[in-house]
Amino acid sequence: MSDQRRDWDRELADIDRLVAKQTRAPAGGTAPAPAARPAPLGPVPARRHVALTWFWVALALALSLALVIWPYQRACGLQLFFYLGAVGVTGLAGLLGALASWSHRRGFAHVLSLLVILWSGVVGLREALPRVGYAKASRTWMCEAAPAPATSGTPGSAVPAPSAPAQPSATPPSQRPAAPTP
Repeated sequence: MSDQRRDWDRELADIDRLVAKQTRAPAGGTAPAPAARPAPLGPVPARRHVALTWFWVALALALSLALVIWPYQRACGLQLFFYLGAVGVTGLAGLLGALASWSHRRGFAHVLSLLVILWSGVVGLREALPRVGYAKASRTWMCEAAPAPATSGTPGSAVPAPSAPAQPSATPPSQRPAAPTP
């Protein structure tokens, strides 16, 4: 190495002069374009998009919990179709939540949405498979019609016939009340 000491102030002043020359406007009068900033690694989602993502996920979770506590019977008929419609809406809300969370890079929300989709599929198949003959127990889609009540008397009378008890009474005949006489 050399024994001379470097004059850093003079060298930095030379560097500043060179930089100043490069940033001056050329003789044509147009200013040079500013240096482009490097783009971020991924798009930064707006608050509105994040809120919409969590809205779909929360809606899907609420609907999946509502399927667990469904208050009506779902054995057959129209009530079964309403239940399967609710299962479909739950799956759709889960799908929308999954798509929104995937596009806005929300991992936890995406996992929750996928679980909702899986749950709605399981619940829907639990009701549909016995009706298409894929399970041991067979069920029907439509309820069987109840038999019409038997009527007595004249054909136009609306008075139903007295019905006989379906099961024999457990009390002995001596302790039963007497039948009313007409």
